[in-house]
Amino acid sequence: MSVTIKSAQEIELMREAGRILAAVHQELGKAIKPGMSTLDVDRLGEEIIRSYGCEPSFLNYCGYPASICVSVNDEVVHGIPRAERIIKEGDIVSLDAGVIYKGYHSDAARTVGVGEISKEAQYLIERTRLSFFQGIKNAKAGNRLFDISGAIGDFAESFGYGVVYDLVGHGIGSNLHEEPEIPNFRQRWPHRGIKLQPGMTLAIEPMINMGTPDVVWMDDEWTVVTEDHSLSAHYENTILITDNKPEILSLTEDEKKAGFLELF
Repeated sequence: MSVTIKSAQEIELMREAGRILAAVHQELGKAIKPGMSTLDVDRLGEEIIRSYGCEPSFLNYCGYPASICVSVNDEVVHGIPRAERIIKEGDIVSLDAGVIYKGYHSDAARTVGVGEISKEAQYLIERTRLSFFQGIKNAKAGNRLFDISGAIGDFAESFGYGVVYDLVGHGIGSNLHEEPEIPNFRQRWPHRGIKLQPGMTLAIEPMINMGTPDVVWMDDEWTVVTEDHSLSAHYENTILITDNKPEILSLTEDEKKAGFLELF
């Protein structure tokens, strides 16, 4: 499958999918509190998604058994929600979700702190988010895809963090995962990356570890954890490549009010 260029009609559908997903994240992120199980989070997330007349992108995708990936502390991505996994004060929780609106997907992730978290954890969350914005400064028509990758990785590694090598971002549209794959670290041959064109829609998603970049898959074959059990954070948005600045399709209203649109 080649990289798809979306039509004006497809872009409008993806804008709406992104707007709905942003609203889901805004509501879900504020609901997280100590004592909830990760299964509670998943059920609430699915309820919110369906309240907008959408379907969860992740439910039964390649066999994944839930609507929201809920990953706690050293879990990088794809944490399977469980009734026995209870969220505690001081945890950091990554929420990865997608919605299907009239056949088109959006995909976004946020890491939230539960109650009072350590200063180191807060820095990790903030810097992971900022690495995304450093990356998309390069997400302009005519630039190379790997310009995004290099900017993300250089920023995160400047703080001594480990940028996950084994997991990458992706194209998105009528399929949840489309070409191209989008690494979050500098490539040896950056000029070989595809040239960005208006109408491309991409899911950019830095996954940053406080320790080493190394990760392992758990026995459930989904949950990915840091090998050294250090904390990990995840920040993702669906973006549209234009002739000018990229358009972020899944930014929350709170993020817009906080000035995130001025970060790139």
